[in-house]
Amino acid sequence: MNAQEINFDTNLNVIAQRESSRGENLTKYIGFPLGIIFFLILYLMPTPDGLTLEAQAAIASFALALTWWVTEPIPTYATSLLLMGLLTFFNGWTEDKVLGVFGLEVIWLNILAFILSSTLVKSQLAKRFALWIGLRFGHSSYTILGAFIVLQLFLAPFIPATTARTVMVLPVMLVISSIYGSTSGNGNNFGVNLFMQNLQGISIFSSGFITGSTCNIVAAAFIFEMGNEKVYYSDWMFGMLPITIIVMAISWWLGPKYLFPIKKEDQQPKVKGGFEVMRKMLDEMGGFTLAEGKSAGVFLSVLFLWATDRFHVGWFGFEISAVMAALLGVVFVFLPKIGLLKWNDADIPWHVMIFSAGAYSGGLALFDSGAARWLVGSVFDMVGLGADLSFWTVYIIIIAFSMYAHLFFTSKTMRSIVMIPIIIAIAQQFGFDPVSLALPAAFTLTWVITLPTNAKPNLILYSAGQFSISDNLKYGLTVSTIGVVVMVIAGFTWFRFLGITP
Repeated sequence: MNAQEINFDTNLNVIAQRESSRGENLTKYIGFPLGIIFFLILYLMPTPDGLTLEAQAAIASFALALTWWVTEPIPTYATSLLLMGLLTFFNGWTEDKVLGVFGLEVIWLNILAFILSSTLVKSQLAKRFALWIGLRFGHSSYTILGAFIVLQLFLAPFIPATTARTVMVLPVMLVISSIYGSTSGNGNNFGVNLFMQNLQGISIFSSGFITGSTCNIVAAAFIFEMGNEKVYYSDWMFGMLPITIIVMAISWWLGPKYLFPIKKEDQQPKVKGGFEVMRKMLDEMGGFTLAEGKSAGVFLSVLFLWATDRFHVGWFGFEISAVMAALLGVVFVFLPKIGLLKWNDADIPWHVMIFSAGAYSGGLALFDSGAARWLVGSVFDMVGLGADLSFWTVYIIIIAFSMYAHLFFTSKTMRSIVMIPIIIAIAQQFGFDPVSLALPAAFTLTWVITLPTNAKPNLILYSAGQFSISDNLKYGLTVSTIGVVVMVIAGFTWFRFLGITP
């Protein structure tokens, strides 16, 4: 690709079209009947002990949707709509609950977050920030990729809300990827690596801090209530933060070299005149404008409310939820005269909203029907956790299962609620210290990095059109597997040094 001007215009509501490769077309042809076969086998087989007909229908429907989301024989949003229909028709979940997913806070938070993101783009604050990062760190693809990883590490302890972190960096990522010649529907491997590494950094660095996610706090509460062991902030951070840094460093090196190699011509910015053009564009923007100041003020105010939610009751007498904080910011930006946006300026990818609604319908149906709990228990029984096994055998099995469980259970908090008590009970049954199994398992809960359906940040980043679901699966499974290996090694070394494992 020849050098090109930087394109700062984005339209996430338009689905970019691109030609599918021969391999992708083959995957689509195989995936379509395969999804139907999985559904029929799982739905028509005799109902196993401990599983209800409703739970069986939920598992069968989710299996079909998961197969089609990965292989994409039909658009992902159409698969989500079909999943919602299957859950209703086959009694996997009730119609009012399926339709009610559109009213969940996760959907509203996505919508409001995209509106706030639009203010950064329209005010050109994102453009200014992107040009500064590009001039400061953008002399090579490896440097700029590393800069974003460091940025995610810095943001993780200060902004627990992963969606907030995603929305904050997304406009900058879009501009930087454009600088390197990767745009929606016409991407390259630089764009894949940039988005995949940020997706991973957002989730993986959240596991380095007990406040990084609600699921971490829930897990720590279970360990205290059921295992009578208190996990302090410093215990969690010293235990897991070094692991996250090691894994993300491996991801930074592995992705652009082997998983999605960046061509030599894509390792430098594709801008006419190189960095001089970028410097000239930044100079031409002049000083901070009033619109940029308003945009920064709104965004920082919302981020402040997101980051300080635990103190709201003491300060205000009530808590301002993440959704309400975003809503207050959106109300301001839409106000006439003093605001920043008109409705047509809001860039909301509605196809992603439908896709995410179907994903959450499937995940919630698995949980409400009892299918999730049955699946967890069945897997533990299948691998022989009832036998006389050594601690390290049990440890490795639990770490592996905990790491890959996000493929099937879309909510981190749900997995914490379902899995941690079971793991504590297993530890107690074997006579192990509950912390030795439950805490390392809890460290993996936020590693939701394999599919767009795994977490809100994944869905938001997927909407930018820079990577496919198969790209996500390939990179996510690789890094998850590396995570399992590093966690097992840490169990024998670092965790043992800290007294977590025996």
